[in-house]
Amino acid sequence: MQAPVTEQALRYGGGGETNLSIIALAVVLLTGLVMLLWPRKYLTGLFLTVGLLMPLGQQIVIAGLHFTMFRILLLFSWIRILIIFLSGGRDTLRFHSTRIDKAIVLWILSSVITFTLLWGETGAFVDRMGLVYNALGAYFLMRMLCRTEQDVDAAVKVLAGICAILALCMLNEQLTGRNLFSVFGGVPEFAYLREGKLRSQGPFAHPILSGTFGATLFALFAGLWWQGKSKAVATVGMLSSMTVAVTSMSSTPLLALGGGVCALALWPLRNRMRLIRWATALCLVGLHLVMKAPVWALIARVDVIGGSSGDHRYQLVNQFINHFDQWWLLGTKLVAHWGFEMADLSNQYVELGVTGGLATLVCFIGILVCGFSQLGKARKASEGNDAKQRFYWVLGAALFSNTVAFFGISYFDQIIVAWYTLLAFIACSTAEVLSHSAEKVLDEPMIGAPVSAFASKAL
Repeated sequence: MQAPVTEQALRYGGGGETNLSIIALAVVLLTGLVMLLWPRKYLTGLFLTVGLLMPLGQQIVIAGLHFTMFRILLLFSWIRILIIFLSGGRDTLRFHSTRIDKAIVLWILSSVITFTLLWGETGAFVDRMGLVYNALGAYFLMRMLCRTEQDVDAAVKVLAGICAILALCMLNEQLTGRNLFSVFGGVPEFAYLREGKLRSQGPFAHPILSGTFGATLFALFAGLWWQGKSKAVATVGMLSSMTVAVTSMSSTPLLALGGGVCALALWPLRNRMRLIRWATALCLVGLHLVMKAPVWALIARVDVIGGSSGDHRYQLVNQFINHFDQWWLLGTKLVAHWGFEMADLSNQYVELGVTGGLATLVCFIGILVCGFSQLGKARKASEGNDAKQRFYWVLGAALFSNTVAFFGISYFDQIIVAWYTLLAFIACSTAEVLSHSAEKVLDEPMIGAPVSAFASKAL
């Protein structure tokens, strides 16, 4: 799990050593060559497969700059995009701008500004440039490649195949104790052991991250089956997703999996979500008033598989709130004095607040809000088309699954590829229907506008 930013992290742009295996380099270079030569339709599958299954620990350090295998792969992908653009295919790369696009850019800008001001070092700015490259590069690449619902379905099928490979490898890790991805380097050869249980890790930096990757994909695979699209692939994907989550032997992935399943189960109540949200909020407020401890102390009670660090996560949130005055402006350099092991920022929301202050945290929450908002509006605009509504509902369930996972882990390795891909799915799938809906409103006769507005408020 991710530790807080220290002076060593400031030297991210000026320190460190090359750590690279010949096998990893050969795979990435071969994949890059194929990307440049093969038709565009294979680009998404190649990027996702290698980007997710290649351990992030493999890197080349040149003049103090860290080039992980993911970043090299991303560079090849953008070179391919440039080739498509220069060859007259610019129309195939255009997309409708959405609020999610703007929210992501705003979050990145806030993170760069606050982090740089907090540390006041060139190394801090270089570190944030890595975030800019990773986040904007991966997100907008997928925005260009996934332009239609068919593109999203194809990408989800690729993710099902990736998850199946990962499930087999993590299952083997449970049976033999050896991590097959260690051949690439960057991950330990032997599985973690906690309280007598092997924790399968796969190519990810931590078992929780590998399990979370599989768990948050479950809703997408269930959506394929639910909509009658490639039920065989969907079944393999769902089984693989559960296998990955279980073999990680961590509570966070299982809670994320449960969150996605619960969100899918709320489909019959899709027109009552406002009531459900208010009821949930009032329930939490009521519990906070009657409980001896704050309502977020319920996090300490979470222990799905035994041996979980729920108390640590509760204390992390509790101290984060208690020390609001220390981090709200630009973040804070040190959190170790908050309590025992508080340096382990195993919470996405806390990590963002600590490294970027309140502005960065709010911008990130804005991404989630924009995602749910766009999906809700797109679903309502598709009334009468159950298949389309289910498609948007499934994306919302996957987004909610990640929202739950963020309470137990912060994303810091190649899982960001899956996260930015999901956001791109949401943006591209809702952009067209929302733009058409807006055009329809603009085309209405002006004399009818006041009547329509009054009627909508009355309803």
